[in-house]
Amino acid sequence: MWNGNYLDVRDLQVREPGCGLGTRMLGSSRSMNLDVGNKGTFILEGVCGVLAAGVTWTFEPCELPGWQGEQQAQALMAENCGCPAPSRPNFLLLLADDLGLGDLGSFGNRSLRTPHLDGLARDGVRLTQHLAAASVCSLSLAAFLTGRYPVRLGMVTTNGARVLQWAAVSGGLPTSEITFAKILQEQGYATGLIGKWHLGLNCESPTDHCQHPLNHGFDSFFGVLFTLMGDCLQAEPLEKRARLQGPLDLGAQLLLLSRLCLDSGKLTGLLGLRWVPWVLGPVCGALLLACTSRLLGVFIVHADCFLMRDHQVVQQPLRFEASAGLFLREAEAFMHRHQASPFLLLVSFFHVHVPLVTSPAFRGRSAHGAYGDNVEELDWMVGRLLAALDGAGLGRRTLVYFTSDHSASLEARAGAPASGGGRGLPRGGKGMGSWEGGVRVPGPVCWPGTLPAGRLVPEPTSLMYLFPTVVRLARGWVPADREVEGRDLMPALLGMAQAAGHDFLLHYCEARLHAVRWFNHPSCTVWKLHFATPRFDSPGSGTCLGFPACACLGRRMTRHLRPLLFDLTVDPGETCPLQGPMATRRRVEAAVARMLRTRRPLVARPSPLHTTPGARACSPAARPDRSVPATT
Repeated sequence: MWNGNYLDVRDLQVREPGCGLGTRMLGSSRSMNLDVGNKGTFILEGVCGVLAAGVTWTFEPCELPGWQGEQQAQALMAENCGCPAPSRPNFLLLLADDLGLGDLGSFGNRSLRTPHLDGLARDGVRLTQHLAAASVCSLSLAAFLTGRYPVRLGMVTTNGARVLQWAAVSGGLPTSEITFAKILQEQGYATGLIGKWHLGLNCESPTDHCQHPLNHGFDSFFGVLFTLMGDCLQAEPLEKRARLQGPLDLGAQLLLLSRLCLDSGKLTGLLGLRWVPWVLGPVCGALLLACTSRLLGVFIVHADCFLMRDHQVVQQPLRFEASAGLFLREAEAFMHRHQASPFLLLVSFFHVHVPLVTSPAFRGRSAHGAYGDNVEELDWMVGRLLAALDGAGLGRRTLVYFTSDHSASLEARAGAPASGGGRGLPRGGKGMGSWEGGVRVPGPVCWPGTLPAGRLVPEPTSLMYLFPTVVRLARGWVPADREVEGRDLMPALLGMAQAAGHDFLLHYCEARLHAVRWFNHPSCTVWKLHFATPRFDSPGSGTCLGFPACACLGRRMTRHLRPLLFDLTVDPGETCPLQGPMATRRRVEAAVARMLRTRRPLVARPSPLHTTPGARACSPAARPDRSVPATT
């Protein structure tokens, strides 16, 4: 990439012809001479090209006299390899909330109507094993924006408070972190965020707005600070109000009880008290606490449920019923305003978080009640945004990516009417640190004319991978002063190579490592070891009813003396763990243990891997013993 003085080849990769797992790396270096005997392909800052057969190419990061810049670089590429570097794309990133993997037609649903999202997957590339970095909102979004594990960001806790919930508190995405929006802003992109933020507002004072989206790389912000909570609509579940109302009601009851005791002492003559301060005082206190408890919901609605444009509050409280139309019009106006220049627009939906807010036009339309209605409205909103892109002539110049911050809330499906999603989902759900059903999310990526239509990427990929992918396509620089877990997705999306991701991905619950996923390249097998799993509300329920989320530690969590091992390639639902002293288990455990010994721990390691025999395994017919070679 031409940076004004130098031709940078820091990220040059040269491979033999072919796609997928069959390609072989020919060379990769900051400065190299390449003699390619056969025709090959290369990736240079996310731009594909062709190396002519028998031509020696020399790449040096040195000053080039007379170099005219990027246009001459494109002309040289066109002359020598017939593949001119494309202009930087726009980015439309669409992020749903609590959407189940099995709730889209393109991922197996046959009863909900999601034609626009299904079309996005059909016309683009589908990441079939796409993963959130956390199973709760704030941490997942932070990892998505920075390409880093949440435990690196100082945003995890050990006390059960796993997401931000109040506008007035100090906390959120640290100002020292670099988001892809910040890098693209420096590259001349117009950057916008519409919808929920959920990564904090203030640091030291109520007005410093140090963690506001505009301080993390976004030129404009139109949305709310939090996800859609029941408190904002005075509807179940009441996350904030329930937590505060209990102590207030208990305090009022204790004051009334003390009043009865004082009355008894006064009437029997055992206590010589003056009526006004000692007897009437507890009554006044109890009334005050009771009134505060009753009015608490109204206070929360006005204090925390407001709409902001940049730094200004423009609607307080927010009228959620009209929010879908507001956000759509804002997104369409943003794309129209910036159609002549590159832009990045992140639309972070309220849909499909409970309580479900659905426009009248979509109520009662689906086969799955209120939740299905909300999913179908989400699909319609995505269709509106895609139509706005095409109407502005931006379809072939824009990379469109859709996903969810994590998977469905199973607790919301309890009761009547059920309001949560995830039908046909793998085991587990939102708030469960390691079960597949909490972190597996849909991942269609579409860039017409550039990405092949209908391609599947079966290797594990993460929301964190969007960071280097977006940055490099925009010709920015991935920060070298910090550990970035994200990997560039473009080789896999183009079909030029397998996903250049990790052999291992770590699954944390708060600050504790609960599971490790290992992609064994030679056998194309995905293994997963669970060191700890949550205890469900009742055996077989699959949920943690009565709690905001499943626990990460303590009595509500089971720590396995011998980790549970699953072959996700044949058992994506994690229904039948491999157990017993078989060769496959020993090899997988050895590979994971070696990784944990050699890598610097982010926060904490799990307990050592044990090799004692476990309980009776599932039937051999259900669980084949696939041989896995040891890794170095």
